[in-house]
Amino acid sequence: MTDFWIFFKFGLEHVLDLNGYDHLLFLVVLTVPYTGKDWKRILLLVSLFTLGHTLSLFLAVLNIVRVQPTLIEFLIPITILLTALYNLATAGKSKPKENLTFIGGITLFFGLIHGLGFSNYFKDLLPGEAPDKMLPMLAFALGIEAAQLIIVLVVLLLSFVFLTLFRFSKREFILVFSAIVLGIILPLLAQNPIWEP
Repeated sequence: MTDFWIFFKFGLEHVLDLNGYDHLLFLVVLTVPYTGKDWKRILLLVSLFTLGHTLSLFLAVLNIVRVQPTLIEFLIPITILLTALYNLATAGKSKPKENLTFIGGITLFFGLIHGLGFSNYFKDLLPGEAPDKMLPMLAFALGIEAAQLIIVLVVLLLSFVFLTLFRFSKREFILVFSAIVLGIILPLLAQNPIWEP
């Protein structure tokens, strides 16, 4: 059971580590369009992201999937960029319920990409045969989910503060936070090694 908590804590730290803030930025742009009353939808989206993240780790650890790290390091900020741009394009517009299938599918796919970004490092942490790797991977996934829920709660709290105390409209809140994330991610994309000859 000690190994379980070690990998659970590792999953928590993976998301909450400010040095690897790409996961954090994605969660921010995923969450800012919603408020506390949308908690079921947010929980579903975050869980789909975790599922994608875990599935790609699983496939990589078992050597079923191998992807060039340089490509993944480029695609991760692209997922953040696309989500932020989607927020900017749809801010203030009602999001019909039928969009959940589309948004959920994209979130799951983006989770796959983010998981692949961590897969090489994670694969080195797990010695032994495939069955020996299942419990640590489950613990890691649960740690990721717990950390993501912490981030979501922080974003929802910020939303509440900005919408009620500072009298931002929901549209303004979405635009401001999505623009901040864009301001962080665009220089990272511009400096990405994929552009080097």
